[in-house]
Amino acid sequence: MGDAMTSSLENHPEDTATPQPLCDEPEFAELLTGLVADTAPTLFAVVQEYGSRIDARVAAWGLAFEDHAEVVAVDRTLHMRLRRPENALRRFTVRPHVRTRLVWFDPAARTHPDDRTD
Repeated sequence: MGDAMTSSLENHPEDTATPQPLCDEPEFAELLTGLVADTAPTLFAVVQEYGSRIDARVAAWGLAFEDHAEVVAVDRTLHMRLRRPENALRRFTVRPHVRTRLVWFDPAARTHPDDRTD
């Protein structure tokens, strides 16, 4: 995709002339789909495991971007911006018998089908 699609919109000067479209609407929609796919963050969960494979729960969800990660606790009590997804693990290690780990989201691993589309 060209620089026109990847540059910051703030860098475009205000102009009284009407700029010409890059392409027609279907092609532009396809370019946008590619832009979103290429820049999408990766979804992950912070999982707390109780004991040795006795029980577990998702404690937080995160988005891994190229240069940072955003993490939100499922109980909405915590929102963090971190350099790396792994840095969230310390915050969710609450007891000696609780181990935390990152689990990267895999839509193909869903155990029950539903109406959601990916």
